[in-house]
Amino acid sequence: MPNALPYQDRACSIDERVEDLLARMTVEEKAGMMFQPMTFISPDGAFDADMRFFGRSSLGELTGKHINHFGLAGASGARETAAWVNQLQALAASSRLGIPVTLSSDPRHGFSSNPGAFFATPAFSQWPEPPGLAAIGDEELVEAFADIARQEYLALGIRAALHPMADLATEPRWARVNGTFGEDAHLAARLTAAYIRGFQGAAISDQSVACMTKHFPGGGPQKDGEDSHFEYGREQVYPGDNFDYHLLPFEAAIEAGTAMIMPYYSMPVGTAYEEVGFAYSKGIITGLLREKYGFDGVVCTDWGTLTDMEMMGKPFPARAWGVEDLSLADRIIKSLEAGIDQFGGEDCAEALVDLVDAGRVREERLDLSVRRLLRDKFRIGLFENRYVDETAAANIAGNAAFRAAGDLAQRKSIVLLKNDGLLPLRGRPKIYVENIDADIAAQCGDVVDSPEAADCAILRLATPFEPRDNIFLESFFHAGDLDFKEPEISRLLSIMEGTPTIVDIYLERPAVIPEIAAACAGLIANFGASDAAALDIIFGRFQPSATLPFELPSSMEAVRAQKPDLPHDSEEPLYPHGFGLTY
Repeated sequence: MPNALPYQDRACSIDERVEDLLARMTVEEKAGMMFQPMTFISPDGAFDADMRFFGRSSLGELTGKHINHFGLAGASGARETAAWVNQLQALAASSRLGIPVTLSSDPRHGFSSNPGAFFATPAFSQWPEPPGLAAIGDEELVEAFADIARQEYLALGIRAALHPMADLATEPRWARVNGTFGEDAHLAARLTAAYIRGFQGAAISDQSVACMTKHFPGGGPQKDGEDSHFEYGREQVYPGDNFDYHLLPFEAAIEAGTAMIMPYYSMPVGTAYEEVGFAYSKGIITGLLREKYGFDGVVCTDWGTLTDMEMMGKPFPARAWGVEDLSLADRIIKSLEAGIDQFGGEDCAEALVDLVDAGRVREERLDLSVRRLLRDKFRIGLFENRYVDETAAANIAGNAAFRAAGDLAQRKSIVLLKNDGLLPLRGRPKIYVENIDADIAAQCGDVVDSPEAADCAILRLATPFEPRDNIFLESFFHAGDLDFKEPEISRLLSIMEGTPTIVDIYLERPAVIPEIAAACAGLIANFGASDAAALDIIFGRFQPSATLPFELPSSMEAVRAQKPDLPHDSEEPLYPHGFGLTY
């Protein structure tokens, strides 16, 4: 590049480019880089710099604050998303230093959508959720999935993955079990490392999507299984004295070279660490992550640890657990002293500038974090390749080969739990179906309108939960009891008593289904699978081989008695961890 400034010159080393750009930045520009709010793409992909996400600052306001990291919410077509990203990058290129945007995303390749955790994206190939990958248990397949997801992200200009979740599903009621690789730390460690290799490669380069592994030091052991997005779930407990077990997948992630780490909202209770949210804990971030494990990558808070907000007209407090009484300024200082580099879901860069101006935070402390953030922008080649090819994006994302690989993984992830001899179904039986597309079912059998008219019934169910809707986001976090209640349980059992019934249950969490398991003729479990995939198992077109990534408890009493930090410890589980049949 002729007459390039050193930070624009790819012939210079990354360290040289970082130091040159850092020296040119104002305090305001440095502070802006340390915040990563959300932005939103509408289904039609229209670019609107004035659009606000949940009523917060618009893109125009945010770039005016020198913010150049964004988490992407919403979904559109591949070509539309690529065009949207290019317009965002053009907006960033017009800034004084032209620092490109790092666009990140929660997982987009599964079946579930939750604006606080993941976005199902039709433009991409569709795969089982992480517990399904764990049910397959194949590191090579996980790495292949992550490599495909990398290519699809890269084609659309998404350069950072707010995943994998290295947490463990040791508390079956936790609303985020669906993002984990199950409850076994050793399997989760192997799959976490494979996932990072697929997204980042052997070393981070301009072909990488940088991973933000979460939620350090392990978000699974939630008290009563409640989630710390909400005040009633802020406590994390270790009655089994099993804190170190939850670190094993993070050790594997660090060894695999994860670019970034995200601590969870939760505050540990009854440990040697300060009872504050992990993003505020110097013992966790500096003592454990930085010093013990030697991690020198970016540490970004989970979303919304500093400021209160309003969501759909209802208050949603900052997840500042244990430091609720601190002012915004003091929360920022405590997080920086803990070792945080970036504040996720926040845009209050001016508050950090004020702290520097007041002499409460040294500019050198900002430099420490901005170096790490700049290093990643240079490592993934954003300064050279900020724009994407919109035509190529449409050809790469969700192409036939990628979709076929996802479809195959769906089938491989389905677990056969019970077979009284009815499975696999043969011929063209008369079938009664629930929660299955009738046209797809008609390819396998003659669909009838009632169980009484059927040779067999096929019911697709999902793990129960206790509906909550105090705020908009809460309704998406399925928590509480795991068993079917009246009148639904009686309705289901009456079908099974009158007609041989095959049940396929989506294990978003470990369901408690002893009555259903006893009454049905066949039982399979999925972790995100299409109707066609489930029917291929049921009709013997695909041989089941997967095993449970977590145990299925026998009762809610057993769930309440188990310890949330211990794996597979409920009394006499209905199906143990690792169980799975075949034909």
